[in-house]
Amino acid sequence: MMNKFLFAVALLSFLGMAKVFGQNQTEPKNVEFNVGADFASRYIWRGSQFGGNSPVVQPSVSLGIKGFELGAWGSYTLSGDNRSQEMDLYLSYTCPSNLFTATITDYYFPVEGQDYKYFDYKKNSTGHIFEGSLSFNGTEKFPVTILAAMNFYGADAISLNNDNTKKGIQYSTYFELGYSFTVSDVALNTFVGFTPNSPEAANVTTGFVGETGFYGSKAGIVNLGLTGSKDLKITDSFTLPISASVITNPQAEKIYFVLGISL
Repeated sequence: MMNKFLFAVALLSFLGMAKVFGQNQTEPKNVEFNVGADFASRYIWRGSQFGGNSPVVQPSVSLGIKGFELGAWGSYTLSGDNRSQEMDLYLSYTCPSNLFTATITDYYFPVEGQDYKYFDYKKNSTGHIFEGSLSFNGTEKFPVTILAAMNFYGADAISLNNDNTKKGIQYSTYFELGYSFTVSDVALNTFVGFTPNSPEAANVTTGFVGETGFYGSKAGIVNLGLTGSKDLKITDSFTLPISASVITNPQAEKIYFVLGISL
């Protein structure tokens, strides 16, 4: 009950602040409100494909004030039989120097065509996955980023008991190192992601709750690739941000080529 109450308070506060700021012709100092959407040929996240072989639309909305940011992000497939949905909420804080960002994310995956209970936060039955992360954002002279992320609550299950309750959470962990540079007018980012977890995937029974082997079946590199992005000039007054990514998952022996467009 307390989790539902806190969620409702956060949502109402977010909507109320957005309404107030939207009515003002001039935004208050240090306040940012953003709405956007990305379109991608595939949804690849940390080396894994979500939503099958379908293009996706990924809307987002965020409110930032004095280093804090409260936001919502989603992903929805546009075709195919295996329709996939994702609805995430997050709260982050970036220090004044912009060097570090700490984030708590609530991942949720509604199942298309099935009845789901979004407000179920019980540890043994919830479909939510809570992650804490810390990132080093790099500088202009040192364009290296470092991310450390760990699931700490929810449907990151190890296996099931006979009554379908979870035996535990495996604290799936992910580290990523990135390096950014520019060639001509193309911004490039190369990255490598590693998971140190060795999940007990072999001990999982059919019908397990949540994500077992969240990033891979063993410790190793699960996300390696390069993203290039630029603003494509459409008219003298309008440009369209586009990106192209080559992403590999060495552990799963997969490769993806993804086109993205941002609005």
